[in-house]
Amino acid sequence: MHKAEHVGLTSCQVEAFITDGFIKIENAFSTDLAKQCRDELWADIGLSPDQPENWSQPVVRVGYKASPPFVAAANTPLLHRAYDQLVGEDRWLAPKALGTFPIRFPSSEPPGDDGWHVDMSFGGDNPDFMEWRANVKSSGRALLMLFLFSDVGPDDAPTKVRKGSHATIARELLPYGEAGATLRQLSAHGYASTEGCQVELATGAAGTVYLCHPFLVHAAQPHRGRRPRFMAQPPLLPRGEFDPGLPPSPVQVAIRQACGLRF
Repeated sequence: MHKAEHVGLTSCQVEAFITDGFIKIENAFSTDLAKQCRDELWADIGLSPDQPENWSQPVVRVGYKASPPFVAAANTPLLHRAYDQLVGEDRWLAPKALGTFPIRFPSSEPPGDDGWHVDMSFGGDNPDFMEWRANVKSSGRALLMLFLFSDVGPDDAPTKVRKGSHATIARELLPYGEAGATLRQLSAHGYASTEGCQVELATGAAGTVYLCHPFLVHAAQPHRGRRPRFMAQPPLLPRGEFDPGLPPSPVQVAIRQACGLRF
C-alpha cells in the first residue's frame, strides 16, 4: 500500500490529462483526513450534520483552511508525485492551505453561482473580478484541483466539467499574448465555443481528487441529494514563470498541441 502511494500516475492517465483536461485520483487522501476536515468545516459554518432543519442556504462558503488536516490532505505522497508528473519536478509550490470551499446543501433554491467558467490565474488584486486574467502560458496557476471531502454522487451537486474544453480555451487565449484576457473578455459569449464538449461529473468518494488543466471549463450545479457536499477548489501554484529551457510538462504539452505550436 505504501509503495503504491509513490507510484503516481500511469502513462495512460497522463495522456488522458493532456487530451481530456483532467484526471480523477481515488484515495488521494484518507477518509479519516476527510472526516477531520469536514468536522472543522461544520464548526466553521456553525451548522450540524444532525440538524438539517437549519440548512437554509443552498451554498455556504468558507475561505482558506491552513490547519494540519487540510495541509496533510493536499500533500500526500501520491499527490506530490502527480504534481511532479503533470507540472514538472520543482515547478510547483506545496500547498500550505486549501480553499475555497463552496459547501452545497440540498435545496430547491438556485445556488446563483452555477454558470460555466474558467478560473482566472492572475490580476486578483483588481477589485473588479471580471478584470482578473489568464494567459496562454497559464501564468500564476499550474493546476485547478477539486478535493472531495464528502462522498459525492450524481445528485450531490458534483462539479460539471466540459471534457477537452481546455484546448479550445488555449486557442482563444493565444491571440492575447502574455498580457492575457480578462474574465470579461473570455466569458463574453458564455463559453459557447465549448458547448459541444462532453459533460462529465466530478463524482467520487471522500478522499478523491480531480487534477484539472487550468483552462478547463467547469460549472457548479444545484444540490438534489440528501447530504451536504464538501469540496475545495484550490489552485496548485507554480514555482515560477514558464521556462522554455525545460522540457514541456503535460500542462504545457496540452496547450501547445491545442495551439499547433512546435516543440
